[in-house]
Amino acid sequence: MEHVSKHLTPEIKLSCYEDKFFKSEIVFDQHMLVWFISGETKIVQAEATHRFQTGDIFLIPRNKPATIINYPKDGLPHKTVVMLLTTQILRDFYKHIDVKAKITAVPKIRSFTHHPLLESCLASLIPYFEMKEPFPDYLASLKLTEAISILRTLDPEVDSILANFDDPYKVDLIGFMEKNYMFNMPIEKFGYLTGRSLTTFKRDFKRAFNTTPQKWLTQKRLELAHFQIAERKLKPLEACYETGFENLSHFSFAFKKHFGYTPTDVFSKSFHV
Repeated sequence: MEHVSKHLTPEIKLSCYEDKFFKSEIVFDQHMLVWFISGETKIVQAEATHRFQTGDIFLIPRNKPATIINYPKDGLPHKTVVMLLTTQILRDFYKHIDVKAKITAVPKIRSFTHHPLLESCLASLIPYFEMKEPFPDYLASLKLTEAISILRTLDPEVDSILANFDDPYKVDLIGFMEKNYMFNMPIEKFGYLTGRSLTTFKRDFKRAFNTTPQKWLTQKRLELAHFQIAERKLKPLEACYETGFENLSHFSFAFKKHFGYTPTDVFSKSFHV
C-alpha cells in the first residue's frame, strides 16, 4: 500500500492512498475537517455508517470511536485535504467568544458537502502543497481561523463540539460497551473514553459482565459478524473489517473456533435459504 502525506504544518495535510483500500480503527484525539478530492471513505460508528466521496466536506469530532475504510474510486486515488482543529487552536480561537451553544456529550459527524465557502477555503491550500518554500505560520493560522469561522457561520450548533475542551467524563459502562464493542481499540482507550483509569475500568467491567474485557469483546464481535454475514449478506471480508478484527485469517480462525463452521459457510448458506 502506498500512502503519501504532504504537510504544510502539523495541522494541515494532503493525504493520498493509492492502493485498493486502507482500513484503520481510530479515535481521533483532535477534531478533523476533511475535504474529499477523490476516492471514497466509509466511516462506521456506533450510531450510523457514513459514506463520503468526491466533493464532500465533513467534520469528525474527537474522542469518537470509528472504523475508517478508504477506497480509491473511478481510477483515482483516495485523496483528501485534512485540517486538524486541535484543542490549543480552538482554545485560542474561543478565548474571547461567549459560547451560547449547549455542549454535546456525544457529538455526531457534521456534513457540509459542496459548500462554496468551505470548498474555497480548503481548495486554496492545494497550490501550497507543491511549493518548496516553508508554509508561513501566520498563513496557517489565518487558514485555520477562516475554516473555523466558516463552520460557525454554516452551523450555529458547531460550537457545542468545537468549544468543548473537557476530557470524557465517567459514563455508564454497560451502555458504552454495548454501543462501541466493534471498534478495535486498546483496553486503555476504552477506559479513557468511559472516564476511568485502566485499573478502575477492569474492575468495573468484571463487576458488570463477570468476565474479562478481551473475552467479552471477542464474543460480541463474532456474534455481530455472524449477523452481518447471515442477515445483511455482507461478505466475510467486509464483516471482518466492520466488527473490529485485524485480518481475515485471524477472523476466520476465531469464527470457526467459536461457531464450529467458517464465515464462508454462513455466507454461502445465506444465499441458499
